Amino acid sequence: MLIIPAIDLKDGQCVRLKQGLMDQATVFSDHPANMARHWIDQGARRLHLVDLNGAFAGKPKNAPAIKAILDEVGDDIPVQLGGGIRDLDTIERCLDDGISYIIIGTAAVKNPGFLRDACSAFPGQIIVGLDAKEGKVATDGWSKMTGHDVVDLARKYEDYGVEAVVYTDIGRDGMLSGINIEATVRLAQALSIPVIASGGLSSIEDVRALCAVESEGVVGAIAGRAVYDGSLDFRAAQEAADQASKAGRA
Repeated sequence: MLIIPAIDLKDGQCVRLKQGLMDQATVFSDHPANMARHWIDQGARRLHLVDLNGAFAGKPKNAPAIKAILDEVGDDIPVQLGGGIRDLDTIERCLDDGISYIIIGTAAVKNPGFLRDACSAFPGQIIVGLDAKEGKVATDGWSKMTGHDVVDLARKYEDYGVEAVVYTDIGRDGMLSGINIEATVRLAQALSIPVIASGGLSSIEDVRALCAVESEGVVGAIAGRAVYDGSLDFRAAQEAADQASKAGRA
């Protein structure tokens, strides 16, 4: 089980939002590359980057900060990136720059053909991001709710060849209210590809609860506000996940 620190980028800074609201941003660092190094030093084995400005603008807006992070990370660990990625040229450029996985969210819902083409052009490197509330998918930086059922969409995207699904319960993101284990497991059980949980991770208990359902296909969890404000110690969380996974295999 991977605990994956999130570096959310807004105006070149590392921030955290509450429930995706851009006017509810807390700045945690003016130097995102330093934050990337911090998480690697704490034992991170993957990083999750989100271009928040890009998610709202529909095209990447934090390229200098992303490049600085990639220069800092080098070949140490994989980096996944989402936010405003809407065309194949942008994907190719990001992968050439050193991104390991591209997360496609809103564009997957609005333009499924683009997602299919991306999976075909860049096999093994496309992750779909599904943000949902009460089982229904949201788009456009969570500002618009759709009538799409999250499980139905995920099954369709699995057929396209996506590598994994990042599932975010947007009612819990940034609220330190705990992962929605039930909804995450329901999604994972419906798929054969891995699911990465997101939204609300707040305690070691959450980590252990996720590890208990790892066999269902939940392979990781994205850690945000809790590891930034200190309510969850990242190193301890990853160690607890490793111990639980080891015990589960014994």
